[in-house]
Amino acid sequence: MENKLSRRKFLNTAAAATAMAALPFNYGFKSFASGVMGAKPDSKFGGVQIGAITYSWRSMPGTPKDIINYCIQAGISSLELMGNVAEDYLGIPPSPARLPRDVTPTQEQKDAYEKAAAAATEAQRKWRLSVSMEKYADLRKMFNDAGINIHIVKFAPSNWTDEEIEYAFKATKAMGAKGITNEIGEEACKRIGPFAEKHKMYAIFHNHSQPAEPGFSFDKFLAYSPNNMLNFDAGHYFGCTGLHPNDLIKRLHDRIFSIHMKDKTGPKSTPANTNQVWGKGEMPIADLLLLLKKEKWPIYVDIELEYEVPADSDAAKEVGKCVEFARKILS
Repeated sequence: MENKLSRRKFLNTAAAATAMAALPFNYGFKSFASGVMGAKPDSKFGGVQIGAITYSWRSMPGTPKDIINYCIQAGISSLELMGNVAEDYLGIPPSPARLPRDVTPTQEQKDAYEKAAAAATEAQRKWRLSVSMEKYADLRKMFNDAGINIHIVKFAPSNWTDEEIEYAFKATKAMGAKGITNEIGEEACKRIGPFAEKHKMYAIFHNHSQPAEPGFSFDKFLAYSPNNMLNFDAGHYFGCTGLHPNDLIKRLHDRIFSIHMKDKTGPKSTPANTNQVWGKGEMPIADLLLLLKKEKWPIYVDIELEYEVPADSDAAKEVGKCVEFARKILS
């Protein structure tokens, strides 16, 4: 039944997305408030909270004010905030420019880079331990005043000092979020979970293609702490395994805090495991969204824009199309 529903809904939604793409994309409040100027964004459709990770706009200017503007354009009311957006805005010392990938550096250049990187790491540590949490509270207010909530922050602190992990949770709490995100891994899940328990928050772990590895199990990582949760990347999961993500969601829904949504081809397709414009791939987006709507599970769904942005568009417009794609399914 799920596959039939997915195909029917997929075709209807793809047609709607194609028709929408032919229309001019309207920026500003009117794009999501039926022309009511001054309304705040609301991207909760059918009880399912649609948001985005700020990584989606990596090809565009990324200050908090820029991010707020992109959210308003798309009507997005909830965010997974990348930690660098907040820290750069608040003045963290910068890391040195990476060595060019297309040129083999000399040993002298490598040594100089490593020395500069070590100095930057220490300067950043000192900054994190001294920055006022009031600045993070002010950042929260900036987003909240625009009608946007931050539900998680991707500080990815598993390689930081203990004091910096404490800082990450305090800063995340000051921004009104419920947990921090990190890439999934045994050491990270062992280490960060206890901090999450202490702060009565969540340590939320994101997957790439690890589920395709022999013997991989999400359960092992979740067992390290009751406060360990999943930032389940359904697109990566489908792309690398070809398995329907709903089966995993049904089993682990109470340990899934958020879902990264993207469209992809499966592992046996040509091209395999490749990002696609929403509606052009094989990821069962409709099935997933309608499952959350039916079950009323409080799982955030965040758009992660990873397909190549068309030359006549930009990431802000494409995220807006993804929001509309989801809205059509859930309305």
